[in-house]
Amino acid sequence: MPLPEEPVELADPWFAAALFDQTPDIVFFVKDRQARYLVVNETLVERCGLRRKSQMLGRTAAQVFPPPLGESYAEQDRAVLATGTAIRQRLELHLYPGRGRGWCLTHKIPLFGRDGSIVGLAGISKDLQRPDEAQEDYRRVAWAVEQLQSRYAEPVRIELLARDAGLSVDSFERLVRRIFHLTPRQLLTKARLDAASTLLLEGGQSVADIAHACGYTDQSAFTRQFKATVGMTPREYRARSGT
Repeated sequence: MPLPEEPVELADPWFAAALFDQTPDIVFFVKDRQARYLVVNETLVERCGLRRKSQMLGRTAAQVFPPPLGESYAEQDRAVLATGTAIRQRLELHLYPGRGRGWCLTHKIPLFGRDGSIVGLAGISKDLQRPDEAQEDYRRVAWAVEQLQSRYAEPVRIELLARDAGLSVDSFERLVRRIFHLTPRQLLTKARLDAASTLLLEGGQSVADIAHACGYTDQSAFTRQFKATVGMTPREYRARSGT
């Protein structure tokens, strides 16, 4: 769908879409009360393996994304639209056609009409970028973060990592968030699920064994976190890969 020829007001979502079309690391969308796409940016269209925005407009996530991913995203939408509660800083592993995996932070907020009722939602998903290792702040926390990312199979205590870095827990968390745009706990989750998704693709181990190898003492807890982050259960992820 082409951009409108008339001047676009600041309140018009096409204004935001025109800007977000220039951001290849950010997905942007607006949906109506039925969670159907009203506005999308080019990045989202490309990552869905489509060629034109018109192929997404008027459809829900469940109609655009393959199962079970689409239903997982639609479930998020329904929760925001039903409760009016925003989703903020949610760490997610997205799967893209022909591009593999990609980590991002997702935000979804409800949109309200003049009468105060919920009329839709808007959201973005921003790719996580590699940190600038030349930063002085990075050097202050590098060893502790490396321990967090490499010892994901062990019980990890954030307060001990902060102490080893010579920082208070608050200072450590603030620096980690500034550098990685994630909390230390989210970094640990990312490390565990990165390892788990690789093991699932390799095959040869049961889901229970993979859960234990990645720092989970409870397989059901591993399955819940995997589904919340990836959009499908470990078994569905393995089946989708054909292993």
